[in-house]
Amino acid sequence: MLNYLPFTLLMTSVVTAAITWRPCEDLPSQVQCANVTVPLDYTNCANNQTLVLQLVRAPAVTGQSKGSILLNFGGPGATSRGTLATVNPLLHAGTGTTIPFQCHDDFGLIRLGLEQTASNSSDVALGAIWARATLDSQTCLETENLTGNLIGTAFVARDMIRVVDALEEDGMLRYWGFSYGTTLGATISAMFPERVDKVILDGVQNPHEYYHATASERDFEEWTDSDKVVSAIFHTCLDFPANCALSQQGVGAEELEQQFWNLLWQIKYEPIIVGPFTVDYDLMKLVVASCLYDSSTWPALALLLQGLFTGQSNESMETVLSAFYPITYEGTIDAVRLSPPLMGIHCSDRTPRLDRLEDLKPTVDRLYEVSHFMGDVAASLQATCAQWGFHAKERYEGDFNVRTENPLLIVNNHFDGHTPLVSAYNVSSGFDGSRVLEVAGYGHASLAVPSLCTVEYISAYFNDGTLPDHGHVCNATVAPYSGLGWDDILDLGAAAGKRAISGMDIGGYRIPR
Repeated sequence: MLNYLPFTLLMTSVVTAAITWRPCEDLPSQVQCANVTVPLDYTNCANNQTLVLQLVRAPAVTGQSKGSILLNFGGPGATSRGTLATVNPLLHAGTGTTIPFQCHDDFGLIRLGLEQTASNSSDVALGAIWARATLDSQTCLETENLTGNLIGTAFVARDMIRVVDALEEDGMLRYWGFSYGTTLGATISAMFPERVDKVILDGVQNPHEYYHATASERDFEEWTDSDKVVSAIFHTCLDFPANCALSQQGVGAEELEQQFWNLLWQIKYEPIIVGPFTVDYDLMKLVVASCLYDSSTWPALALLLQGLFTGQSNESMETVLSAFYPITYEGTIDAVRLSPPLMGIHCSDRTPRLDRLEDLKPTVDRLYEVSHFMGDVAASLQATCAQWGFHAKERYEGDFNVRTENPLLIVNNHFDGHTPLVSAYNVSSGFDGSRVLEVAGYGHASLAVPSLCTVEYISAYFNDGTLPDHGHVCNATVAPYSGLGWDDILDLGAAAGKRAISGMDIGGYRIPR
């Protein structure tokens, strides 16, 4: 559903009206668009200002529609309209973009991108991060002062219920959320348990930490498995040596991984030039952190690392780097544009605030303890949220111990560098009757692990509410470095494969996002 924050102000009363779907002007023809008007401020009944949500849907392709499934691909702050159009052939779904929350002009976005750094990149980096976070907080407070406190997950949850009502179906929520979308899904399920028909949380954040994270032994669960996924980049390489350039090193997986850590330390002090790129500690952190999302990127990463290990720069390495780090003016702006919405939603939702850099240091130390690799990458957002000037006008203040009208399905990969399996079980323990489906693979949320088994269970759940046994494990259909992916599964000729994939349109459900 909603990701980007819509702030089209209309001085009218809010009336829940039927949705009129139409062709989209800027998206592929197989999806349709519509608008829904919702209150701007749910906490002020006297305020009749509204905003317009822009929805996108992919109509059902098999038979009569059984209803609509709302999607949220995460972020928070990422646009969903383009994402839906891209994955529509696989997922069958739709809702998304409106006017974004942006604190900076284009020049400010360029500076924001150039000044992003890992807190361990130098002995002065943490201070620079704190100062940058101070600037971002102050700038957003000045430029978005009319709407900044209207950003928050609780309001989005209420927006979703408005969309459910406007769809004029059965008044029940069907939802599939990924990453931050699982926090949104958990929040709406806790706020409106009686409206839950079928809700999937896929790649699960711990919502307690999302709202309340501070430096304690129980916090920052998010990065629990990050180092394991980094290790897997090297340990799965030798399973398909023809597709992994690092196999040319002629050494075992553990030595390959140690070479990577040695390289990371080396380029902190002696960066390497590759074409127009300066490969330093920050850039390498950015590239590898991006690769934790999806193992299909690992062959390209292996090619880059092999060139860096051997000191042989080539055009293929430049191609890999350009995919992660744009070098054009427009590309840099596009790459950084998601940062302000992420800060706006996440930081406004979060309750703790800090006054001094010294107060942040226990948090940073805890991040380092949780993940050797991701700890210093995550420090920047913590510094920003600690100083954030807005507080969401409504936060969900309850717990997540809830009995919903129908049980949730919770899906998580075994090795997810951003949402670990332990978070899935933590969330499941609070939602009575929910089940966890484990996916034996690497990457962020189930879409990163092509698996016919996962497709079958998700289809069964949406079609008739069938839940797997708690803790059932689905194996990946393809492996890292195999060169295979979802497209290859879609092309499978086996009857079972065809049945499973046809189920990805969820048996005739429409998917608005």
